[in-house]
Amino acid sequence: MAQKIQDKIEELPEIYSDFEKSADELKKFSACKIGCADCCTYVGNVDITTMEGIVIQNCLETFEKKVKSGIKKKLDKNKAERERGVLARCAFLKKEDNTCRIYDIRPFSCRRIYSIKQCNQSQPVVHRQAIELADYTISKMQQLDDTGYSGHMSFILYLLDKSGFRKTYMGGKFNPGKIMNFGKGHGIIINRFVKSKGLSYNTVYSYEKVLY
Repeated sequence: MAQKIQDKIEELPEIYSDFEKSADELKKFSACKIGCADCCTYVGNVDITTMEGIVIQNCLETFEKKVKSGIKKKLDKNKAERERGVLARCAFLKKEDNTCRIYDIRPFSCRRIYSIKQCNQSQPVVHRQAIELADYTISKMQQLDDTGYSGHMSFILYLLDKSGFRKTYMGGKFNPGKIMNFGKGHGIIINRFVKSKGLSYNTVYSYEKVLY
């Protein structure tokens, strides 16, 4: 019997935790601090899996109406900017202090990034071992989410806002043909077809400098 999507989602915290434990010694050298947000603003590209998209959507539904409406407008703006190939400030980043509204349930592409030097609107500097660990973690997530997809957060959330797509996905059904045109035009990756530990979705590490 196929594993239910909600059951798979409940495995995400453990996957995140395994990465944090493995990368802990490396992250001790991190220069990151609350509110710096360069990765969320200038060089970052927050990609997610559909599982993570469901978690984010559920969190968004708990926000007050005005806040939720503002975030959805920012997500629409993000989508338009990404369609033009422009890096977009994360829709969940607070304007007043550059902190994250969904920090506790943030996706893996946010969790795995750090820099051993202050970025100052430039690329983060990361240990190669951390990148390899992240690649492996992303591979595990995509294998778990084998009826889902990976792509920029605004694109995945856009798809999940479509009742037909969400119903198909939450029902554990797999029908990539229904989103073929959107998928091809927006760089959406079909998780089932990703090779283990190989090709992965274009998370923030596309912009990183590697430290040997």
